[in-house]
Amino acid sequence: MDKDFLDLFKKLQKDRDFIKEKEKTVKEAFDKIKEEIIEEFNNHPVTREIEAGIGSANISGTLNGITNLYSFIGFYAGTDPITPIRELLEKSTYRIIASPTATISKVVFEIPTAKMIFNATPMPWAIGRSWAKGIETGISGIGYYLKLTLDKNSRSGLGVQSQKKVRTGVRFKNTKYISDLINKFEKELKNLD
Repeated sequence: MDKDFLDLFKKLQKDRDFIKEKEKTVKEAFDKIKEEIIEEFNNHPVTREIEAGIGSANISGTLNGITNLYSFIGFYAGTDPITPIRELLEKSTYRIIASPTATISKVVFEIPTAKMIFNATPMPWAIGRSWAKGIETGISGIGYYLKLTLDKNSRSGLGVQSQKKVRTGVRFKNTKYISDLINKFEKELKNLD
């Protein structure tokens, strides 16, 4: 780089108006990407299906239309399993680190990892397993799922797992969900100029 250009750039890094404009530009770009990611999460068929509760159709296509994810996973009636994920995404932020010796400021993005989200989404019946990860890797038991209407023995109120297999030839359809979303978030942030 040309010495005159470097000197000018170093002066700019200390100029209040330049700093203010730089921070505004970073904030606008980050907020736009964050908003798009949260919107994508909110509109994902898995999110919409779980938020709709036991009355939902299987819009995610994960369960061959046999039941819905809220009932199959066995969330307790009235619980909101989606909010912990949304809260982690909404807490995403960034820091601008200016160094007196560097010519360019560094921006550090703080977004949740897929692992953080998996830790915040435990299966209601299996400690240490994540239902959000299960959406991607598979959840067993659809062959044993017995749909009942407002059953007191059901966590969700709609169905239970039978001791005997009640259907054959069906399996859970793994679906891209959290890992894909977080990878996209990271990629878009890396592509910021």
